[in-house]
Amino acid sequence: MKKKTMFPDLPGDSNQSVLQLHNPSGFDLPVTADELASMLQIIRETENADFSEVEVIYMDEEGIVEINKKHLSRDYVTDIISFRYDDDSENQQIEGSLYCCAPRIAEQSGEFGTNIREEFLRVFIHGILHLTGYDDQSDKEKEEMTRLEDFYLAEYSKNL
Repeated sequence: MKKKTMFPDLPGDSNQSVLQLHNPSGFDLPVTADELASMLQIIRETENADFSEVEVIYMDEEGIVEINKKHLSRDYVTDIISFRYDDDSENQQIEGSLYCCAPRIAEQSGEFGTNIREEFLRVFIHGILHLTGYDDQSDKEKEEMTRLEDFYLAEYSKNL
């Protein structure tokens, strides 16, 4: 399977697990790679989706703005940017990267009055849903994604 190179890519070792966690931000993350992998497994089973590689990269504000400008022509801080690399028009395993702004996610937690760990999980779920084909351009799509985020947070809590 040939990777598309139009988006940023961090090469992974094929002997590593499906989920790779990188934290160049240095932010003290309230979630672990194992927790994210467990959430990915729940989503994989429920959505009937296969993943070959998912990279989660936690960045600072400057890094996320740089990616947003370069690849989406947007000049602002956002919590997550998802890139899917495989050809999603074919029935293949999903391969993608989630660029997350750790400080922004923490800030959102305060704005929304949510637990910081829950907010990090919610943003991860949101990114994975984008990789599986969900969109949030319309109000109806946003409502559906929020409903699914709530559902997966509840499912994850059941498995603790």
